[in-house]
Amino acid sequence: MFHAFDNLAPNKALGRADWMALLSRAPPDLLECALANHLIAAPQWLRAPETGLMMVQGRAGATGERFNLGEVTVTRCALRMSGAKLDAALVGVAYVLGRSHRRARLAAVADALLQDGAQHALLETTLLSPIRKHLALQSKQRHARAQTTKVEFFTVAREAGDAGDDEENQ
Repeated sequence: MFHAFDNLAPNKALGRADWMALLSRAPPDLLECALANHLIAAPQWLRAPETGLMMVQGRAGATGERFNLGEVTVTRCALRMSGAKLDAALVGVAYVLGRSHRRARLAAVADALLQDGAQHALLETTLLSPIRKHLALQSKQRHARAQTTKVEFFTVAREAGDAGDDEENQ
């Protein structure tokens, strides 16, 4: 699904909610590669990665009343990072769909590091931009796959209407 925060407007600062939404959908390999040089010390766990269920709500036609659609598996964690390279002890939080503890841990570390002013600009280019590109590519591939199943229906009324227009023009 494509969200408003996937298309960053020029001169708009990325807020924490925006980067957390990107991190929650990032593949673990991309997170790990971008964070390899930034891992300072082992984090102090405030809440170790744990998996549970969360209720998802929907709306009919995106405008109707909310209804409970079903449950999804979610992994969450919270950690505190501190070290010589960091300005202060930073708390990182992550919620990701699925059961991947590794992915939740990496997203929480990235969240903590993005709060550090000294590392934010570098992580914006090495982490968040590649995630945006990856998600845009996924969206394009999903759209192209859906277009292969598109069917054009021609009705008799439309064809008859076109034939009548041709006779009037002659």
